[in-house]
Amino acid sequence: MYKGLTWKICGQGSRLWSAVIFVLLFATGAMGQDGEANSPPEEHSEKASTESLQKDTQNPVSSLISVPAENYTNFGIGPFNRNQNILEIEPVIPIGVSNDWNLIIRWITPIISQPAPGKLSLEPFGIEENTPAFLLGQHVQKSGSVFGIGDMTPTFFLSPAKPHKVIWGVGPYFVVPTATSKAIGQGKLSVGPSIVALAQPHHWTLGFLVNNAWSVAGPSSRRAVNQMTLQPFINYNLKKGWYLFTDPILTANWKASNGNVWTVPVGAGAGRIMKLGFQPVKISAEFYGNVEHRVGGSPWGMQLQFALLFPKLTKTEEKELMEKKLKQLDQEQKKPQ
Repeated sequence: MYKGLTWKICGQGSRLWSAVIFVLLFATGAMGQDGEANSPPEEHSEKASTESLQKDTQNPVSSLISVPAENYTNFGIGPFNRNQNILEIEPVIPIGVSNDWNLIIRWITPIISQPAPGKLSLEPFGIEENTPAFLLGQHVQKSGSVFGIGDMTPTFFLSPAKPHKVIWGVGPYFVVPTATSKAIGQGKLSVGPSIVALAQPHHWTLGFLVNNAWSVAGPSSRRAVNQMTLQPFINYNLKKGWYLFTDPILTANWKASNGNVWTVPVGAGAGRIMKLGFQPVKISAEFYGNVEHRVGGSPWGMQLQFALLFPKLTKTEEKELMEKKLKQLDQEQKKPQ
């Protein structure tokens, strides 16, 4: 199972870890000195708001509304070393269902571009190796691509509205067969439980998210589904909205043959909470290597994220925001025409 471990110390692995080290050094160097001892009161307020947003964005069941767009690029797929690109739009919407409980809706819609099916993808459809159809499929894979929407995966977490030291959420997880092509979807409706648990001591966020889905409906010609996703996450928050993190997504396809069950990435990245005008945003970059992956799968990849954040403002923050907007409007009106 661990034959891929040797990859980490040679070839593409060295480039991967060079990229990881570059990101970490860049983030650390960009921190600078906070200078908070000489900061005016408004900067202290801004600092507290940023630190709160850091914690909220790292908590999958927080009361923060956010609209992340995550782009995963998986390199070196298949015999022709091509790339797969997955853009996931995943709005997170918390709803207060009572004084004691929140419902957090996390709905992921993937937009996928990947190499056209080759041997590994054609065999499930009954196309045997070295037949004319198979050879044509291999020819297409060298240059052809499949593009479309993949299977959507909504999750509904029920979580305490007033969490304690250990924050948790639990609820149903779905895989909805919305894929526009057989090559980028499972063709089955799958359902299972999802659990998240975390703690946020001081500058840290430590936790995990896990789910497992089983197919319950769909064409008999498509394979049954039994798959797990496990995402441990570790974040360390730094000054001025910067943070370092690792959040690899481990997957297990329990229906796959030996050697094709696990995908195990290892990597790290850096990110920042900042503002574009009045809009709080989150940006991050992460590089990882798959020390275990299915035959023909990607040995390494990159994840980029940009998220719009919509925190609930306090009355004081609402007043300050209104004053800033009025001041900006007044300055624009005084500009010479």
